[in-house]
Amino acid sequence: MSSRTPVALTIAGSDSGGGAGIQADLKAFAVRGVHGTSAITAVTAQNTLGVTAIHAVPADVVLAQIRAVTQDIGVDAVKVGMLGDRETTLVVAAALEELAPDVPVVVDPVIVAESGARLLQADALGALVEEILPRTTVLTPNLPEARALLGRDGDDGADDEEAELLVRELLALGPRAVVLTGGHREAATDLLLERAAGKPVAIAGPRHPDGAAHGSGCTHAAALAAGLALGESVEQAARVARLIAGEAVGRGLRELGGGAGPVDAIGLRARREG
Repeated sequence: MSSRTPVALTIAGSDSGGGAGIQADLKAFAVRGVHGTSAITAVTAQNTLGVTAIHAVPADVVLAQIRAVTQDIGVDAVKVGMLGDRETTLVVAAALEELAPDVPVVVDPVIVAESGARLLQADALGALVEEILPRTTVLTPNLPEARALLGRDGDDGADDEEAELLVRELLALGPRAVVLTGGHREAATDLLLERAAGKPVAIAGPRHPDGAAHGSGCTHAAALAAGLALGESVEQAARVARLIAGEAVGRGLRELGGGAGPVDAIGLRARREG
């Protein structure tokens, strides 16, 4: 067994409220015993009530951050979150091509914040689909994100038939696997479809209506990336990610702020009380 600590790189935005983005990603990496590194694509002024300002980091600085990590520390898996604009999306796509072909890439297509703020500009969506999805190991959209990637509208939930259709159509865009997360569906069940498999796999878990879910998607994708960095199969990593994200929502810090509280991946209350 190697003594080297696995490394996961998150390429994402910063959430000043600490609930989502790189803050959530680094916590999820740590929960899985993986060293987290980061390349910040945007600085957001954000709290439990919403996003009040976004400052995009220049694309050349995003690229410099990625290269600083990969050329010295190395990387065993990458998680891609908020990209913001087309220029950053294209730079990240180019940076992914510089990685060894066997480095897994998990893409959480951050398009619109829970508060409704647009986090991916319209002209960047096409670049994400055309330039990044073909290099993606696992795509992890929620239901609204899945529909947006496919150019569809709709705010209602998806039955099992539509969910399976969505994952199959998303798989056709280039990723090697798709996990449609269940947070926006009636049953909180993730649906995994790998290119090498013919049939989707349902990954069930409890819903936590009394929890707090801000950052749950980031936590899920980061935990999945960390699992791949540890050498797990896609299905194994997806199952553990569903467990970690669900527990983080269940322990969510509803008492913080006046809006949607942040998830708690690391069990802060138990640490205080223990």
